[in-house]
Amino acid sequence: MKTKLDIAKNWLPRYTGAQLDEIGDYLLLTNFPNYVTKFAENFNCDVMGQGRTMQCATNSEGLSIINFGMGSANAATIMDLLIAKDPRGILFLGKCGGLKTSTEIGHFILPIGAIRGEGTSNDYLPPEVPALPSFKLHKFVSDKILQHHHEYRTGVVYTTNRRVWEWDAEFKDYLRKVGAIGIDMETATIFLVGYANQIARGALLLVSDLPMLQTGIKTAESDKEVTKNFVDLHLQIGIEAMMEIGDKGEQIKHFTF
Repeated sequence: MKTKLDIAKNWLPRYTGAQLDEIGDYLLLTNFPNYVTKFAENFNCDVMGQGRTMQCATNSEGLSIINFGMGSANAATIMDLLIAKDPRGILFLGKCGGLKTSTEIGHFILPIGAIRGEGTSNDYLPPEVPALPSFKLHKFVSDKILQHHHEYRTGVVYTTNRRVWEWDAEFKDYLRKVGAIGIDMETATIFLVGYANQIARGALLLVSDLPMLQTGIKTAESDKEVTKNFVDLHLQIGIEAMMEIGDKGEQIKHFTF
């Protein structure tokens, strides 16, 4: 295996348990195994990769979902391995913390960009390169959210490698200064590495907690409530948006990068 593509073609099946022809041209990415399970139950398809690093399912229409795990390193890994498939578009379905009073638990955030606070993306491009989505893909997602009459916000999210920071008053002050609307651990990496690998990408984030408030920090109980009340809709919007793009055969990626 002499090239990055050679490695990706060998490793993507090894990580996911799915052969390349079993992965669709359009993909949903997540870091929650229950999203893959729900997808498979919805379309009566198999979950591949049980017991492996990543799990994957593909419906009869050629839409796949992959659980790549948590954090920016895993996000970079899947965006590198996906060059083996050269997908026509991917949408990340993640959860985030809401940082502003305009965001509430259960709202969706459709990021217009992400601050690269995770460090992982610096291995791909200089820090001054912005982490941006493919806006045409986001237009499809926005339309689906509106059709479901659900609240959503746009803005810049902050991506960090720190999982436990809610106690850190200095870091919270920094987040207020940069003006981010939400915080997560993957979005900037997906946007930037997607750009580096010429993959059309987007993200739809579900606000699952309000970590700037002591009473808003995520707990096991609050996460169960978010899952019960909002996860099905989160997944459904992602499915509808990506399947409509596939049905219309829209060109998302720039003709030249």
